[in-house]
Amino acid sequence: MSMDNQVTIGLDVSDRWSQVVVLDDNGVVVVSERIQSKKSALRRYFQRFSGTLLAMEVGPHSLWMERVLRDVGLEVIVANPRQIGLVYGNNRKSDEVDAENLARLARFDPALLHPVKQRREDTQATMAVLRAREVLVASRTRLVNSVRGQVKSAGGRMPSCSTRHFHQHADALPELIRDAMLPVMEVIEKLNEKIVAQDKLIAELCRVVYPETEMFTDIDGVGNLTALTFFLTIEEPGRFSSSRAVGSYLGLRPRRDQSGAVDKQLSITKSGDARMRALLSQCAHRILGPFGKDSDLRRWGLKLVERGGSGARQKAITAVSRKLAVLMHRLWVTGEVYEPLYHANRQGHAA
Repeated sequence: MSMDNQVTIGLDVSDRWSQVVVLDDNGVVVVSERIQSKKSALRRYFQRFSGTLLAMEVGPHSLWMERVLRDVGLEVIVANPRQIGLVYGNNRKSDEVDAENLARLARFDPALLHPVKQRREDTQATMAVLRAREVLVASRTRLVNSVRGQVKSAGGRMPSCSTRHFHQHADALPELIRDAMLPVMEVIEKLNEKIVAQDKLIAELCRVVYPETEMFTDIDGVGNLTALTFFLTIEEPGRFSSSRAVGSYLGLRPRRDQSGAVDKQLSITKSGDARMRALLSQCAHRILGPFGKDSDLRRWGLKLVERGGSGARQKAITAVSRKLAVLMHRLWVTGEVYEPLYHANRQGHAA
């Protein structure tokens, strides 16, 4: 095929094989074929398309594929399929149809693909440390819950304690299932050691590699894990038009369904990184909890709780999570030093 005419490419990615659809400058499909989802295959196939616009969906392979495709000279758009009804909600869905639709949308207006900015390689490598810790913690929780369930079935009960100290109560195991549960308790102990090691590594990364995260940990309730995850998730603070936009990016903005005189109160969108939202929520619980230190954010959140109403505390947790994300981004952009009672002090001076 001649490359003299302007073409647009759609790529539907799968684990083993990916579907390629090429449109010419008239929107006619001139190529529709499958290629292997391997670096060598992608380089060999797409090197003849240098300078061409290619659209693909975000997914498990999109990070490394985008790098390979850019290396051979393609202009790559990584689309968010959940924002594209033509792809995500298509009732005639197939790899070939999806690839063609991606190409047509890219040819008409790339903004319709809701382009996603993917992480840099160094960010991806550090994020893997956080994800590894998450897997270890989830595995420990699952094992602890399994042991508690088995003990209850045997007529016993394990003492109340944190998962970190659970393995120290092996003496509470009923004799009936002791031999069966002891190996599980040993694994839990090993997982504790690995999690502690990961926590030390994360603290070292914050101190040495990402010292900027200290501005986040100055906020009561925000630890190294949340600070580093936020830093890596946002990556480039300047890409947001305002700090308020960060709340929407993380899925903490309420959905809206307004028509005429009807304007429904809906739950948050929950778009973006679910892990980041969970960490911000944990921070919000700490800020509003009995051990939270006095701050503008705590006072504001407690006022929301005092208003009462259905699910007042949970709504306050969500609101504080959103405001915390905005605050962290604001500190990052401005370089200001965090003052817990900044607004309270200003009002005091004004009075």
